[in-house]
Amino acid sequence: MPTSLDLPRPQQLRTLDAERLRRYHEHLCFYAGDQWPGRSRRAERRLTFNYARAFVEKVTGYLLDSASIQVEADDARTLAGRDRARTAERALRTIESANGLAQLDFETEVDCAILGDGAFKVTWDAEASEVRVTAPDVQGIFAWRTPDDPSRLLAIASQYSLDGSGAPASANGQLPAATITEYWTPTAFELWRGDTLDEAAPNPYGFIPFVLFPNVREPKQAWGASDIPPLVESNRELNRAFSQLSQILELSGNPIAVIEGVTGSQDIAVEPGAVWEVPEKARAYLLDLLQGGGVKLHTDYIDLIYRTLHDLGESPRTAFGHNPQGLSGVALNTELDPLAKKVARKRRIRTTVYERRAALALRLLERFAGLDTSGLRPVMRWGPVLPIDRSREVADERGLVGAGIHSRRTAAAILGVDDPEAEWARVREEGFA
Repeated sequence: MPTSLDLPRPQQLRTLDAERLRRYHEHLCFYAGDQWPGRSRRAERRLTFNYARAFVEKVTGYLLDSASIQVEADDARTLAGRDRARTAERALRTIESANGLAQLDFETEVDCAILGDGAFKVTWDAEASEVRVTAPDVQGIFAWRTPDDPSRLLAIASQYSLDGSGAPASANGQLPAATITEYWTPTAFELWRGDTLDEAAPNPYGFIPFVLFPNVREPKQAWGASDIPPLVESNRELNRAFSQLSQILELSGNPIAVIEGVTGSQDIAVEPGAVWEVPEKARAYLLDLLQGGGVKLHTDYIDLIYRTLHDLGESPRTAFGHNPQGLSGVALNTELDPLAKKVARKRRIRTTVYERRAALALRLLERFAGLDTSGLRPVMRWGPVLPIDRSREVADERGLVGAGIHSRRTAAAILGVDDPEAEWARVREEGFA
């Protein structure tokens, strides 16, 4: 009887990471709005307020705000070193523009926050003579790592469908020919179409052209953690509480008639202007579901759910524009500090990710376009997470540049200029330097 290792490589992938792929599916469903457990009863009202989606996109917006990549040279004190760094930086700007990286990065970060993992693929397009940066779906990514160092990749398999329909097995257990499986090691490359090996060759790059990264890293775990699980219970309870309150308000607008002391209902017509004749000791009245402050009890409970939702999501309501106290300055920064800490945790990981992606792009340009990248290293620059006093920040950077602590390029990056070198060139053209 054949073992899994005797099967074609694409079929071997079917037995890998089943639990991880199941989590991905659950998180995607919840993000898409499938947030009620079980099946709905016919008369049951189910409202869905998708705060999970709002939280993911809000944090992602803060994460990528005013982010840029620069290139520094080991011999930056020499004119030649600075020129090589500027040339490499202009090449990276061209790659960013050609690949639409601003939009790609946002989409990838949203996907990474939902699933818990993300990936970039950096390859050379021989026909266009340019670097291509893509973001493969991590639901089709499988990784083999060094046992004592999960950050070091030994091999990666990337599986996807040419028709965009996923990679399902057919009735006979074989993968359809439209399913592509790429298998990469630092020295070898395999391309499978369905279950057929179409190409086997040496790795043309000399490195695995993927950057695989977690959303946030769990200790001792190879794969990352999603932003969705902490929000699940609070979001579901919020949906339930709103649905219940909505039902009560609807019934209060269409009140229930209660008749006591009546044994039959033959001549009782439910219509406008109807007159009921009831026995002498019977009475009829409308049921008031709002008496005794019932609605306030529900709204107070909803406010408590909001609190747990924002606490667990580490995104205070102030981040959504709710600032009734008019907080500013240090008080506002203290209010938003949980969000800043969450973004800082992610940025520690993303700094390495985006620097690694830029480094792979420079290696490809050196190999295929002859760009001199010796002694160059990409450096990720992040803008401030919290609101700042713009005039104060400009004054601080002016002082740091004047004291020789920051360069003008570093100051421009901190102030949110996406391409400091191009901006500095425009300044010189206008005669201000």
